[in-house]
Amino acid sequence: MLNTVLTVRDGEANSHRGKGWELLTDAVIRALNERQEPVVFILWGNASIAKKVFIDTTKHVVITSPHPSPLSSYRGFFGSKPFSKTNEALKSFGVEPIDWRLPE
Repeated sequence: MLNTVLTVRDGEANSHRGKGWELLTDAVIRALNERQEPVVFILWGNASIAKKVFIDTTKHVVITSPHPSPLSSYRGFFGSKPFSKTNEALKSFGVEPIDWRLPE
């Protein structure tokens, strides 16, 4: 998971959009896409989902859902089960699933 824009001004969502972060995150996605081993890409929100065009879905798994922000979490994020779907994909690749629980 990687935000498409990695910084913001305090309290101003997307305030650093268009400052160059998108070029970096696009390059990261393209580099991961070149891996021969399958990768699970988790894309949350429209900005991230738009990056799907850089991913070879015949090789990799793409899991999408609305962004989990408080403004949109009830518009489809809750119940989308991205973590369960990720673990199912990992198991299908013969990879140990991730323990997503937070330490106590």
